[in-house]
Amino acid sequence: MTTGRRVRRSSTASRVASMCVVVAALALCGMPYMVTANVVQQLTSLFIFLILAVMWNALAGYGGMVSVGQQAFIGAGAYGTIFLTQWGMSPYPAVALASVGSAVLAALLSPLVLRLRGGQFAVGTWVVAEVLALLVTFDHDLGGGTGVSLRGLNVYGPDLRRAYTYWITLAFALLLLALVFALLRHRTGAALQAIRDDEDAAASVGVRVRPLKALLFVLAGFGCGAAGALTLANTLFIQPQSIFGVQWTAYMIFMVLVGGLGTFEGPIVGAVLFFTVQYAFADAGAVYLIGLGLVAVAFALFLPRGLWGLVAGRAQVPLLPVGYRLEDSAL
Repeated sequence: MTTGRRVRRSSTASRVASMCVVVAALALCGMPYMVTANVVQQLTSLFIFLILAVMWNALAGYGGMVSVGQQAFIGAGAYGTIFLTQWGMSPYPAVALASVGSAVLAALLSPLVLRLRGGQFAVGTWVVAEVLALLVTFDHDLGGGTGVSLRGLNVYGPDLRRAYTYWITLAFALLLLALVFALLRHRTGAALQAIRDDEDAAASVGVRVRPLKALLFVLAGFGCGAAGALTLANTLFIQPQSIFGVQWTAYMIFMVLVGGLGTFEGPIVGAVLFFTVQYAFADAGAVYLIGLGLVAVAFALFLPRGLWGLVAGRAQVPLLPVGYRLEDSAL
């Protein structure tokens, strides 16, 4: 008997894990009927963090675009929802349309910001976020610098509002996970990772660098816009300095670095861990933020693959089949 090598995408473990994900998603749909209102609101926050982590990982982990300005789209989604409700649209349809509007904003900005690379791209996205924050601050119809409330949700009772917000947030989280999963399983996913590793080399073998980067940038704009709109629906009040704040970038970087940059499961692990840490230590104020930064730096220096990268490297079995792997086979 001889042995050979063959390329496989899925395994028994990945098929079982995929079924568990489906079962978990169905179970999560019933949570508003099984837990208290406070838990529902906390779970909604967790799903928002998950969306942000998945979107930043898609940009940086798979596309090599390290953005520190995704709060531009978070704020655009939130204030887009306010704008649409002021024109008479119902709040939840406004959340969906504002998310699409954030994607359109990303598409309009992409010809400019995608000319930049590395640190220039990071700084450029941050400048865009600051400009949008200033524009909102000067607009008194949107509350100016004092903030604004989403009054349209007052027509719902508190428990019903929390349940509806939970369900739409869960739907967005599952949709975005599915889109990233499908993108990575397509040949586009391999092309994006080639761009991440060496943009010039990828272009030299025929990869369409600019359109693929634009696709990923628009997807991240849509996801972050949804996260901003859902944050507004969950808290009912926003201010420019908070919703456009750079702390969102700190949160995203922490979740992705700790969970596992460039892995599909890593951002999920990072979001759960970050949510747990925030729930326990958020009252510490500035010390809490400094601690997050130090932990992120430590992971970047000493455990660059993150927690999930460490586990997957030892197990050698991917739970969700987004890539390919070589394994020995009997011939």
